[in-house]
Amino acid sequence: MAPHTAAQATKGTLVAEKKESLMGGFKAFLMRGNVIDLAVAVVIGAAFTNIVNSVVKGIINPVVGAFGTKDLESYSSCIKDSCVVVDGEVQGIQLQWGLVLSAVLSFLITAAVVYFLMVLPMAKILAKRAAHDKAKEGVAETMEISELEVLKEIRDHLVSQRGPAAGTGTGTGTGTGSGGGSGTHPTS
Repeated sequence: MAPHTAAQATKGTLVAEKKESLMGGFKAFLMRGNVIDLAVAVVIGAAFTNIVNSVVKGIINPVVGAFGTKDLESYSSCIKDSCVVVDGEVQGIQLQWGLVLSAVLSFLITAAVVYFLMVLPMAKILAKRAAHDKAKEGVAETMEISELEVLKEIRDHLVSQRGPAAGTGTGTGTGTGSGGGSGTHPTS
């Protein structure tokens, strides 16, 4: 009976750990910044959609309807029989293309506002940031190259101060300086 109890205890521990890790993962997901940004975007988007729909229904539809005799959403065509209203119901098959045109206009206005007020300015900001970062990297490379050049000049100056007797070699061989024989240079 004891092994069965130990197995149950192990299973219970795994389930508890899984629940803790599941809740911990869910908490981490909710606390990430992009989830909160997304929630704000959805709320603002819903409010913005109401504004755009009001502009389309209140201003654009009547202006487009001024060229005809109706509001834009009222435009329709019958494809079978005549569209006659009998007892509050339309007889025949009616295509309400005014509703579709109104929805298309709402979409185009929303897309234009999002593009010109959000996407385009953000693209310009990101392009400026990329150019700034690229310039910063160029300065860092120039500094690295100039540091290397300075170090080379210091090395060359030190070598020239030692004179021709010291030599510039780093390995073994016959030397002609002070010590004159084969061996390694004491500063190498």
